[in-house]
Formats: sequence, structure tokens, C-alpha cells
Amino acid sequence: MNKPYTLQESDPGAEARPRDIAGTVTATRFRYGILALITIVLALSTGDRAALSVAGGDMSKELGISSIELGYLFSAFSWAYVICLIPSGWLADRIGSKKAMMLAVVIWSLFTVCMGLVHFIGLVVPLLLALRFLLGAAESPVGPAAGRVIAAWFPSSERGMAGSIFNSAQYLSLAVFTPFMGWLCHRFGWEYVFIIMGMLGLVIGGVWWRYYYLPIHHPKMNAAELEYIRAGEGLVDLENRSSSSQSGVARRSQLGDIARLFKSRMMVGIFLGQYCINAITWFYMSWFPIYLVKERGFDILQAGFVAAIPALCGLVGGVSSGFVSDAILKKSGNLSIARKTPITIGLLLSASIMLCNVVNNEILVIALMSLAFFGKGFGSLGWTVVADTAPKELIGTTGGVFNAIGNLSGITTPVIIGYLLQSSGSFASALIFVGAHGLIAVFSYWMIVGRIQRMDIDKVG
Repeated sequence: MNKPYTLQESDPGAEARPRDIAGTVTATRFRYGILALITIVLALSTGDRAALSVAGGDMSKELGISSIELGYLFSAFSWAYVICLIPSGWLADRIGSKKAMMLAVVIWSLFTVCMGLVHFIGLVVPLLLALRFLLGAAESPVGPAAGRVIAAWFPSSERGMAGSIFNSAQYLSLAVFTPFMGWLCHRFGWEYVFIIMGMLGLVIGGVWWRYYYLPIHHPKMNAAELEYIRAGEGLVDLENRSSSSQSGVARRSQLGDIARLFKSRMMVGIFLGQYCINAITWFYMSWFPIYLVKERGFDILQAGFVAAIPALCGLVGGVSSGFVSDAILKKSGNLSIARKTPITIGLLLSASIMLCNVVNNEILVIALMSLAFFGKGFGSLGWTVVADTAPKELIGTTGGVFNAIGNLSGITTPVIIGYLLQSSGSFASALIFVGAHGLIAVFSYWMIVGRIQRMDIDKVG
């Protein structure tokens, strides 16, 4: 909601700003443009890491890659992603979100292009493992940097909305890029999936560098919007805050600060919940198109378009949860209830993926997958919760730890599914494995997290 604010002398362009009937300056809405930017970047990163799931079937046939090897290729991304998330969170705190995000987009886009050229070199599997590892390292700053952006640009009353729209980028990506990549693979060959996606990333990197600003540095935002964000506890001077507190942070050990996070029961529960939520995500980003081809008899072009249906449902769930959460917060004033209610409803629905084992009709399978992915989207408020709870001095670092723990499931889930598939010849046990994670996440938020509130790092022993 945009509220009118009295004209302030600190806004040199205030005389030219739109006014309401009472003569006060109407707040601009540039924060939504910034939200669109980080959403596009996350959508691109999700598309690039999921490119292997679309191209993997044809790659396996052409290059002789087994199911277990493919599982390790999916997993290699997360090994680097997890290892680098905490350092990348520290990097985002040090150099700021703008530089960290731009470097990440450009570097991972170059690695993506290289993946489309591996068949010209030889030693395909080792080279793909190396490139997937480097891709994971390069994408690691996205989450921590975006967490800082949300904390800086949005008041607490809008962070549920902002966090859910940002998080919905993964569903938007699967809904848009999966059919697009399926068409590229079908029409031109698997290598063009990587080449075209990488080139698109270089363009988006340039757009980010041109249009992202910190609130206090935005050339067109008026003082009314700035004060609205600041009044709602938005950290509008976050980069300056980081710079001015560097000496204090430097005196403390980064490992010591991370250890303090793990002494907080609330944070431990949030981290565990994100691990479980990401396990569900990684099934959809790695094995789902292959499940449709191997288990349900679709071809790769059909699978690309069919896979978009659950993704669209996830998008609806992901976007709506933030508005529901913010509405509950406005009505109840209880942050814990406002965040936990959508998480609980959504993740209970996500467990419906297990019911695919007892139906044979393809339409019912897609319906259940869509319901499960809607629920997963509706329950994915993790980044909003981080923006609500992370210590002010360590938002990037906390985001890095949160994302690292969550993406440990990106290491385990694809490999475990690969072994389950290799040993049983079907996805039945894999779907039970994936669906159970939603139930564990609900348990974590209610039995471990407790009250959701801003953590004071200095009060933790």
C-alpha cells in the first residue's frame, strides 16, 4: 500500500511529483521495479540450473550417460552452491548486492554456454561435472544478495508479498523456460539449450547493472516512498550500514557469528524447513521431466510443455501465499501466525505427490503433481522469514547459511533418486521420499522454530 507523505525538503524533485487532493506528495513505486529485477534474475538462475533436466535425456542417449551419472551431474551443482553460499553471503555484505549479483549473472552465463560445447572436447562426464560445479559456485550470490535487496527495499508489511513474488521466480522459470528449452532441444539439439540460455543471461546481467540502485541512491524515487520504506523498518541505507559497521564486524569472527546463528532454535528450525522445501524443488528441477518421459511415456517436447502445468500452479501458490501472509499479519498483528499458516497449509498439500503412485491416468498424475507444486509454492515463505528474522548486521551471511542448508538437499535428493531409480526401475519410492519432506518441514516450523522475530546476534552467547 502506498501512503501519501508530507512534502519533504530532502526531495529536490518534490515540486514536480504527483500530489493527492490534500496537496501531499504521492509515493512513487520503484520498489516494485526492483522486485521485478531480482525476480527475473532468480528465474534465469533457476532456468540455467534446470537446463540439464530438459537436455539430459537426449544427452544421455548421445553421450552414453547413465542414470547414476546423471544424478551426480544434477548433484554437482549443489555441492558448489552449498560450499559457496556462506562465502557469497559474506561477499554480498562486503561489496553490496549490485556488484555481487552482476558478477554472478555474467560468470554463470559463460559457464552455461560452455556446457553446450562439451561434446567437442571429450571426457564429457568429467567436464560436465566441473562445469556444473562452477555453475553452482557462480549462482551462489543470488539468494544472499536478493535477501539484502528485499530487506532494503520493502517495509515489513510488504515483505511477505515481496518474498513470495521473488520466490515464485523458480515456478515462473519452470513454466516459461521448460517449454522453451524443450522446444530448443527438440528443434535444434540439446547443446542449444545451454548456448541460448547462457547468451540470454549476459543480456540480463547488463540490465541488472543499468537499473539496480539502493533506495537512498535511486535517481527517480521520491522522498515519500523512501520514508514509507524506512518507517516500515526497511533498511534503506543497508550498504552504508554495512560499511559503517565493518570495523565491528571485522573484530568478530565470521565463523563465530555463524555459530551464534546455530545457537538460535528459531534459526535451526528455519534452516531445517528450508532443507525439506528445497528437496521438493529439486525433484521438479532435476528428475521431473525425465519422470514424465520414462515413467509416463511422454516425448521430450510433450514433457517440456506438460512440466509447465505444475510450474504454473506453483507460481500461483507462490505469489498468493505472500498476500495471504501479509493479510493475516495486518489482521492479527501476529508475525508467527502470519508466516506459519501458509507454510503449514502449503506443505501439507505438497505431500500429495505421493498419491501419484496409486493412479495410472496421466491427467490425474498431472493434477496431483500440480496440486503438490501449488502447495510447495504456497508454503515457500522462507526468504520472507529470513528477511523478518536475520540479524541486521548479518543479513547476507544469514541468507547464505539459510540457502546453504536448504540446498544440501540439492546434493542428496538427485543422487538418492538416481539410486532409487537404478535399483527399482521406477519412481515409486522416489515420490514417497520427496513427499515426506513436506511433512517434516511442517513439524519443524511448529515444534522447533517457535516465535518468529528479529534475532539480536549480540544477545546470543
